[in-house]
Amino acid sequence: MSPLAIGLVGVLALLAMVALRAPLGLALLIAGFGGLWTLHGFDTAVYVVSTAPVTALSSYTLSVLPLFILMGALSVRAGLAESLYCAAYGFVGHRRGGLAMASVAACGGFGAICGSSLATVTTMGRIAVPEMLRYGYDKRLATGAVAAGGTLGILIPPSLPMIIYATVTETSVGRLFAAGMIPGVIATLFYIAATAIWAHAEPGIGPAGERLGWRERLLSLRKVWGIVTLFAVVMGGILAGVFSPTEGAAVGAFGAAVLGAFGAGSMREYAGRVAEAVSETVQTSAMIFFAVIGISVFEYFVQAARVPQGVAEFVAGLQLGPTGVMLLLLAVLIALGCFMDSIAILFIITPVIFPIVIANGYDPIWFGIIMIMVVEFGLITPPIGMNVFVLSRIMPDVTTWQIFRGVMPYIAADVARIALLLAFPAIVLWLPNLLFN
Repeated sequence: MSPLAIGLVGVLALLAMVALRAPLGLALLIAGFGGLWTLHGFDTAVYVVSTAPVTALSSYTLSVLPLFILMGALSVRAGLAESLYCAAYGFVGHRRGGLAMASVAACGGFGAICGSSLATVTTMGRIAVPEMLRYGYDKRLATGAVAAGGTLGILIPPSLPMIIYATVTETSVGRLFAAGMIPGVIATLFYIAATAIWAHAEPGIGPAGERLGWRERLLSLRKVWGIVTLFAVVMGGILAGVFSPTEGAAVGAFGAAVLGAFGAGSMREYAGRVAEAVSETVQTSAMIFFAVIGISVFEYFVQAARVPQGVAEFVAGLQLGPTGVMLLLLAVLIALGCFMDSIAILFIITPVIFPIVIANGYDPIWFGIIMIMVVEFGLITPPIGMNVFVLSRIMPDVTTWQIFRGVMPYIAADVARIALLLAFPAIVLWLPNLLFN
């Protein structure tokens, strides 16, 4: 059997283990070790396992990961999402479908300091969905807006998938954060527009709420000063070059801890929240670091088996041209997103397709944002739809099918947004080029 055939068998074995719910890091490690053993013998495989993880975990980029995870975990427990929702409701809640628009806006704001889609949809699902149902909203709109809005958590920086992509491809975290700013705003606006169109096309699906006066609206903004300040200091400092992404993450974690202290009823309650946040940070960081160890071995294996070169030669033989190649890659990512977790896709597929992207002349920062947006599809599309299933567990009175129907208008908005950014790459690259060149 040729090295390329062994490599392809290893990739298929890895996908099978992931489909069987094996831990991602363990699946990567087993596939990489087994493949190297088959290609170059047991001693070589042991040597790679003993050295490659050390190099991978020594990456300075990874130092930002646990700090941003801690920042998000503390923000979840500080009650910041509820303040965002109340402020957004004050400005758009009186419109038809306004509560759903407020939910999308709150998801975008909370995602900007949380960086996790599942944390965003879990938090906002408990706050926004019961309120919309109380006002007579259709279950499809109430849950679809929150499930789709939760995907904004991995696009608006700081974003854990962006950090993972930067680690795997050795690109700049700061440039990725800058590149995600404008697409994140566009995504939020497209979701709000989709909500408004749906609410007007199907009257009664989202009744208008109570109109608040300007005094009440302005007073609601007082509750979000901390969130706005925290985001401005962290992202503004990183983009302006005042401090590195790791330093910005440390500042953000400290700021979230301070905001949590203001909202706690007692020191005992606050200490419990911090302990929960630290525990979640340790568990999530350990999972991702273990995946980094696995990908360091697996990437060595696929390079030794010349899988990226083989795939690149196959794609080149199709003679599709750069545009056709990009559309093919996006189709593959969308298909994988229907069955695999977004983090698994970033770790497994990126080393294989990244050389093809570079060979066809595409900017790695631009492709990173496009890839992360396409991976979002998997969070709300059947049959997996992680956001959908998380929300269905929170709201047992709503069926999974109703939520999947509810996200369809937002998937259409995603398609339009990706088409826009494919046609005009400058939308993604303008800000990072302005700040970092």
